Amino acid sequence: MSPRADDPVEVVVQPESRFGPLAGLLIHVAAWREGEVQRVDGCAVTTPVRTCWDLANWLDVIDAVALIDSLRHVGAVDLTQLEHYLATHRGERGWRKFARAVSLSDAGAASPPESQLRVRLVEAGLPRPVTQHVIERAGRFVARVDLAWPELKVAIEYDGLWHHDPDQFHRDRQRLNRMLGDDWIVLHVTSKRMREDFDTFLTEVRTALISRTRTRA
Repeated sequence: MSPRADDPVEVVVQPESRFGPLAGLLIHVAAWREGEVQRVDGCAVTTPVRTCWDLANWLDVIDAVALIDSLRHVGAVDLTQLEHYLATHRGERGWRKFARAVSLSDAGAASPPESQLRVRLVEAGLPRPVTQHVIERAGRFVARVDLAWPELKVAIEYDGLWHHDPDQFHRDRQRLNRMLGDDWIVLHVTSKRMREDFDTFLTEVRTALISRTRTRA
C-alpha cells in the first residue's frame, strides 16, 4: 500500500468551497470541526483521528483498517482517541463505517498486508487472531509470528518481498523450525495467493483451526 509516484494526492475541502477538479488531485467534499485540521510543515492537514474517520468512509473496510493500523502502530493515534471521536460523532453519517473500522483495527499489526489478511480472515467468519504473537519455551524466546491463535497453536506467516532475500529466508525457516517441538501448525501465504487463491487458503486455515479445536476437545 505504499504510494506510487503517479498516485493522486487526496484532499478534503469544505462543502461551500469551489475547488477543482484539478489534475493530480482526488478531491473529497466534507465538513470538519474546529481542531480537526492542523499545520504540518506549513501545510494544512487533518489530524490523525480525523484522518482515520475519512479513511473509514472513503475506502473499503479492509484497506481502511490497514491504514488505521499503521497510524496506531507508529503512535500517531491510539484506541482511546478513536473511541472518544466515535462517541462524539455517533449518529452522524458514516459513523457505522468508522465504528466497524475501529473495532477491527490493531496497533500490533506490523504491515498493511498483514492487516489486510487479518481483516479478510475475520470478515470470512474466523475467530480474530493475535498479531505479532511471541512464542516462548520455559520463559525463553522461541519465535514471533505474524498472526496466531495461541490456544490452538495455529499461526500464519505472511511471506512478503523480504523473504526473497536468501539470508532472511534462512533465518525465517530456522526460526519456524524451532516451533515444531511445541506442536505448532504454521501456514504461509504470499501476496499472490491473497490475490488469486484466497478462498483455498481460507479453507486451509479453517481446516487447521477445526482440527485443533477437535484435538483440544
